[in-house]
Amino acid sequence: MSQSIHNFQVNTIDGKETTLEPYKGQVLLIVNTASACGLTPHYKGLQHLYSTYKDQGFTVLGFPCNQFAGQEPGTEEEIKNFCDLNYQVTFPMFSKIDVKGENAHPLYNYLVENTPEPYRTGDIEWNFVKFLIDRQGNIIKQYSARTEPEALEKDIRQQLQKAE
Repeated sequence: MSQSIHNFQVNTIDGKETTLEPYKGQVLLIVNTASACGLTPHYKGLQHLYSTYKDQGFTVLGFPCNQFAGQEPGTEEEIKNFCDLNYQVTFPMFSKIDVKGENAHPLYNYLVENTPEPYRTGDIEWNFVKFLIDRQGNIIKQYSARTEPEALEKDIRQQLQKAE
């Protein structure tokens, strides 16, 4: 069976094992996050996108990561509380993972290796790198960490308009 984005095993921020199967048929934005980064305000834009488009079949999936300058040092509970208190995050958050290197989560290896040209960078350069996934689970684009969430709206709307 060929690998699908939906088959990857992940843990929710509450520690429950799951896969991305529940998100099948939705447009996804997968993001590696951090609470103490200059880009942390991206949470606000990500939450806005989620709130705006969730009823049309769009979901943001946040994966905290402490690999970049130690900018996500907290426990899952601390991360969850930070996101709730500071950004009222309601989109799904997952357990802290590595997104590059020998301990990188298989999901991130897959994302980096399977992003189509010309959007493939072959790397996760920092916190808040974003991957847009279509309803069938295909990787559409990888966006730089510095790309503001609002800049993705056109691409998200385009994917949402496509039939399942």
